[in-house]
Amino acid sequence: MTLTIDDARRILAGQPFNSLVGGRITVFREGKATLQIPIRDELRQQFGLVHGGVLAYAADNVLTFAAGSVLGPNVLTAGFTITYLRPAAGKTLRAEAEVISATRRQALCHCEIYSDDDGREPILVAAAQGTTKLLEKAA
Repeated sequence: MTLTIDDARRILAGQPFNSLVGGRITVFREGKATLQIPIRDELRQQFGLVHGGVLAYAADNVLTFAAGSVLGPNVLTAGFTITYLRPAAGKTLRAEAEVISATRRQALCHCEIYSDDDGREPILVAAAQGTTKLLEKAA
């Protein structure tokens, strides 16, 4: 089944947790996906930086959306690793994922997360890699 960006946006809107985070799909095409999250105070930790859990959420979700662009909508994350490179601040988090390799039932994807701010160069704040598996039946 071929998914469109509108399908991806509907799937994201169906995730209740995303309504807390405020993520939105801005790119969705074969083998690629981008998720943006506006940075606001509720997403910060005690030092005023974006909480690592928000970065992990962004990685997990965008990795799965990239995989879903080649495997279809019935996918779940099988596992991922994330490396935090520097603190995230700014106005927006931008998580970009790309499929590295895919079979009929699973995909390996890479993700980079950037902190974007008005008038500044994007800052790479984290990188992740994960595997997504196709479910035999819809969850």
